[in-house]
Amino acid sequence: MTTKFPSSRHGRIRAARSKLVLGLMSGTSCDGLTICALQPLPLRVVAFKNYPYPPALQKRLLHAKELHAPQLSALNFELGKLYAQKARAFLTWAGLPKSRICCAGSHGQTVYHGPKDKIPNTLQIAEPAFLAAELGVPVVAHFREKDMALGGQGAPLIPFFDEYMFGKGTPVILLNLGGIANLSVVGKGIKTIGFDCGPANTLMDIASARFLHTPYDQNGAAAARGKADEKLVQKLLTQPFFRQKPPKSLDKNDFGPVYLARHFAAFGPGRACDLLATLNLFTAAAVCEAIKRFVPARCQKQIIVSGGGAYNRTLLENLRRISGLPVHTSASAGIDPQAKEAAAFGLMAYLALQGKINHCARATGARENTIIGEVVL
Repeated sequence: MTTKFPSSRHGRIRAARSKLVLGLMSGTSCDGLTICALQPLPLRVVAFKNYPYPPALQKRLLHAKELHAPQLSALNFELGKLYAQKARAFLTWAGLPKSRICCAGSHGQTVYHGPKDKIPNTLQIAEPAFLAAELGVPVVAHFREKDMALGGQGAPLIPFFDEYMFGKGTPVILLNLGGIANLSVVGKGIKTIGFDCGPANTLMDIASARFLHTPYDQNGAAAARGKADEKLVQKLLTQPFFRQKPPKSLDKNDFGPVYLARHFAAFGPGRACDLLATLNLFTAAAVCEAIKRFVPARCQKQIIVSGGGAYNRTLLENLRRISGLPVHTSASAGIDPQAKEAAAFGLMAYLALQGKINHCARATGARENTIIGEVVL
């Protein structure tokens, strides 16, 4: 790979004296908000920081689809105000005045994603008007809706960023391990591939919270102590989703509490480590199954991992062992694994305001490439 993104493991480096873009991202695990400041051309991450949600807020967000309209509307505004407050705090922390910011892109918090419903739909909350009012610049949000209006699944959207940054180099598999796992395959001379391929952190985080009383299995340490049920993993991989050809996308609830209760009920509290070992193996095996089925052999050279799962050592080792490929994190390309998605939505916002394509229809199944995002001035 040839593209490098200067950044910092701690999320902060000296800023260039030019206009910057903010990108805001909260993933399907509802664990917090990542804010990234970037120089758009050429792209360079200037600073980023993660802001964990309070446990009570995370719980409400995980169950937000069950709310009635008045409560959901209130939560939308509450989260929008929180994003604005965190953006203000981020700029202070990074030593960046508001005058340095030219625009922002906010993905919002996914409450529900139903591309296969009778009326395909998706919903992300965190009212962007509060961010626009706080920053005094245009904010681009609601990126998924136009893709769906063009017949796409509204996800995954990150393959555009991967193609934009890596599309002229050696073919590479770019794997994001957030709540859900999704991958892109990009490179010179190939047509971009991108799709959701299975669970990532969501199932493991639920199990960690329930049995270990921790929000996640740090470094995959508990999984490393357990014994995985390989027969169960192989059985789960026969489910229709894993054989379904791309484009395809998932809602966080597809691999959520109901799925865990249905397929992993045999693991009681006394077998927490075995459960986490099995979930960890399942996550890696689903990714590798997707690579085997849908990624051309000539593109199966290496896997570059981003997202919170990039810090799960046991998961990375399972990926290496099953795929037989070199596995690195996106830090090897100069961008912290936790900054990538926020940077992507910042870039997409910047391009939208320039009237430039910021979308990869091949990954979502939309009829054509377009400009996605709705602008709040």
